[in-house]
Amino acid sequence: MSEDAIRVRLRERRGAFTLDAAFVAPGRGVTAIFGPSGSGKTTVLRCIAGLHRVAQGHVEVGGEVWQDAARFRPVHHRPIGYVFQEASLFTHLDVRGNLLFGARGAGGEALLSFEQAVALLGLAPLLDRAPSGLSGGERQRVAIGRALLSRPRLLLMDEPLSALDRAAREEILPFLEQVHARLSLPILYVTHDMSEVERLADEIVLMERGRVIGAGPLARIQSDPDLPLMRARDAAVSLEGEIIAFDSAYGLATLAVAGGAFIAPAPHARVGERRRLRIMAGDVSLALSAPADSTILNISPARILDARPSGDHMIAVLGLGADGAGAHLIARVTRRSWDHLRLAPGLSLYAQVKGAALERV
Repeated sequence: MSEDAIRVRLRERRGAFTLDAAFVAPGRGVTAIFGPSGSGKTTVLRCIAGLHRVAQGHVEVGGEVWQDAARFRPVHHRPIGYVFQEASLFTHLDVRGNLLFGARGAGGEALLSFEQAVALLGLAPLLDRAPSGLSGGERQRVAIGRALLSRPRLLLMDEPLSALDRAAREEILPFLEQVHARLSLPILYVTHDMSEVERLADEIVLMERGRVIGAGPLARIQSDPDLPLMRARDAAVSLEGEIIAFDSAYGLATLAVAGGAFIAPAPHARVGERRRLRIMAGDVSLALSAPADSTILNISPARILDARPSGDHMIAVLGLGADGAGAHLIARVTRRSWDHLRLAPGLSLYAQVKGAALERV
């Protein structure tokens, strides 16, 4: 991990709850802190912000130590932007005033200008409106803009979509994707919603009962047979790739990933564009020989790398390519089919993907 990484070690016992969390996150991109309610996600974020102090703590951002055994930098000296579940806008200021308040007295290098923040978050029609006249999604967009204009070195987001209904979440997610794509800012994003992780995150810190049980690139953690994500009913992998072809007649894009390529529906796509693909374990079937004359568009050589029992199924980790060295998929196979086909780790076969979806459009 590079010198601009975020390094965190926190330990505290409070009643029956013990926080014992340690991880390293990269100095750019979105790192999701994911886990069920009560797992310690928000406590970790508050410790990084300086809002909560633990006796045994180490927080380092880009080579600067914000907390260790000998020092503790107070919250107002930490260059962070913090977006809470509720937007918490200043009611006596209009949208323009709220945004400018974020830039007031901010030190450090500007990530973007006021005009750029307004354009990035689609706030131009809202500038003269009062917070009371905004929807939930609009308020959160203003809160994100205010945080970005404070010139943070680190953006902390604590369940920013949890207070919104489904329509408002779908409204704001494309703006979060734009922030991710346009800015080289590290973002720690707390959520208990896996769909947000799959759509936004590059890395994930997986928490359970106050402990970090896994941390690393999203696709690797999703396909780790020793971690719970792979055993979930809606288990999936998120693969990053490049659009290498677009068929406008059928609305289909071809996305190249390590070890293979996938065709997925897309209303629009540009060759050379980087996109994310989501493939569910339940949409992957296995064949010992290459199927012919099939309606399934995506059939790729693969190798079984690992497999674990899960109820009346087997969950298999597949590596794309005949040697299995490419991107990982996961497949849920009935025990009957597993035994009938004599499937086992090390076996080369074909992965048939019944459904693939581009996440970023």
